[in-house]
Amino acid sequence: MKRLHWPRWMPIDPYILLLLGTVGLAALLPARGTGADVASGASTAAIAFLFFLYGARLSTREAMDGVRHWRLHVTVLACTFVVFPLLGLASRGLVPVFLTDPLYQGLLFLTLVPSTIQSSIAFTSIARGNVPAAICAGSFSSLVGIVVTPLLAAALLGSGGGGFSADSVLEIVLQLLVPFAAGQVLRRWIGGFVARHKKVLQLVDRGSILLVVYTAFSEGMVRGIWHQVSPVRLAGLLAVEAVLLAVMLLLTWYGAKGLGFGREDRIAIQFAGSKKSLAAGLPMASVLFGAHASLAVLPLMLFHQMQLMVCAVIAKRRSHDPEVPASGDDTAGPAPATVGTGRR
Repeated sequence: MKRLHWPRWMPIDPYILLLLGTVGLAALLPARGTGADVASGASTAAIAFLFFLYGARLSTREAMDGVRHWRLHVTVLACTFVVFPLLGLASRGLVPVFLTDPLYQGLLFLTLVPSTIQSSIAFTSIARGNVPAAICAGSFSSLVGIVVTPLLAAALLGSGGGGFSADSVLEIVLQLLVPFAAGQVLRRWIGGFVARHKKVLQLVDRGSILLVVYTAFSEGMVRGIWHQVSPVRLAGLLAVEAVLLAVMLLLTWYGAKGLGFGREDRIAIQFAGSKKSLAAGLPMASVLFGAHASLAVLPLMLFHQMQLMVCAVIAKRRSHDPEVPASGDDTAGPAPATVGTGRR
């Protein structure tokens, strides 16, 4: 699907429009009774298959090759799983003035999910940064997040995370980790098939995400939880997320400079360390929050589109940076050719 522009300098991913359309469908025609049971079972199967595909796609060799640049990867992981959660915890002071408690729980969960791969790579390439480092950093974050995100959720969200318990941990292992491990084991035999049918499988996992969104928001509509969110609260959430994104963009850029990284590495760190994965976060929220997943993923969905818009502008400006070395990639265009959904 081609990228839309509204306004011209602010890219809107058509997949976001599909997500919003799915939310609208859930609001008008929520799944009820037997339909809800069928949708829930299909969503569970879709999540398992989604993480199986993640395991089949992730190149172990590529990830291991990136270990040589360990300082960069440790920096990105620290931003993703230490700095972000600390800022999330600090936002507790905004309750109840700017955020309701459920929205705060969703915001805190947003800070716990891993970074993206596809869009981080795209923006790093456009800005003429260290693309191999962005690939490895995103892969490491995605892999680590499968284990670390549920553990952080257990520690920081506790009972506020929709009834997080030992049963939730077991469900995560069976629904997320086991399929992912199976994909890694079978990658030797199916990796080539996955690579050859990348576009078809992309439709499969995007469809899986839409199904997860529909199921979560349908349950929220049936339970009437959307009456808890007013336009004023949504505006407050957007303002808080704008500040959160701005702080992380500044910290990753100037913090990386303070740590002695060069320009290309700083670009990779900024784009990989300041972004959150919608594709990884939605299935995890479905498992962790259960009936409360619709409110829990709202902050993540809003933050995801915001980060795409802002990072697209930054990448475009970085592409014209006079500090770009002569050997850099001069083929990068002024705007992303394919801005993904923050995949993985």
